[in-house]
Amino acid sequence: MGREPTGIRLQKVIAGAGLASRRGAETLIQDGRVTVNGKIVSVLGSRADPDVDDIRLDGRRVPPVVRRRYLLLNKPRGVITTRDDPERRRTVMDLLTDVRESVYPVGRLDYDSEGLLLLTNDGDLAASLTHPRHGLERVYEARVRGVPDGGALKRLSRGVVLEGRRTSPATARLLTAGRGRSGDQAVVRLTITEGRKRQVRQMCEAVGHPVVRLRRVRIGPIQDTALRPGQYRDLVPGEIKALRRVVVLAESDGEPSPTEQRPAPRARRRKQ
Repeated sequence: MGREPTGIRLQKVIAGAGLASRRGAETLIQDGRVTVNGKIVSVLGSRADPDVDDIRLDGRRVPPVVRRRYLLLNKPRGVITTRDDPERRRTVMDLLTDVRESVYPVGRLDYDSEGLLLLTNDGDLAASLTHPRHGLERVYEARVRGVPDGGALKRLSRGVVLEGRRTSPATARLLTAGRGRSGDQAVVRLTITEGRKRQVRQMCEAVGHPVVRLRRVRIGPIQDTALRPGQYRDLVPGEIKALRRVVVLAESDGEPSPTEQRPAPRARRRKQ
């Protein structure tokens, strides 16, 4: 019998260090950006021992596995959802003043949009949450110009054609309607299961009601009405478990324990 390969798969090492998701790590390896003991390793399935081997990404040493962090941020408008920005605009990372781990955003939230955003260094969970097959619900409240009638709401619910492809069925509900500074306006709650770029804005535009202001209020099972713009907090164990249950990453072991159902921790505000 052949000798059993030793070590850990490189993509798992890279994901475990919080540098990319598993799939992202596979791309990095195939692109020849990973070396082990000075040699480029571009074959998927290659293994290495992080305690012994010198594993590098783009010439930088891959750090050891770090503590998992799962953060919920209420992103304000005027903040870009990325780790860094060539134009030196303020990013979501600038808000995480007390976070030492190398977390990154799960999905995106437009520069001019606000609301809930998840950040983590758990590459596997991040990849699963953003994969289309899981159909993770995202709930938005959009203030729009004009007041959508029943026909417009039905079109949103059935899906509209954007760039030659119809959006998946959604849920659209009129919350409020009234007179704004520049005419009639309304607030529509829209639940979608896709993550196309600027999707909600384009959907509303397609039915004749451009978005004035957009806020995301729920991501899958995660919501928090007390978290103010610019504040963030760690997810509690029950919330992490609920996310994993949604994407079928962990086996179900019954209802969350009382400790997992404890109230959400106190939010932290970015230091001025």
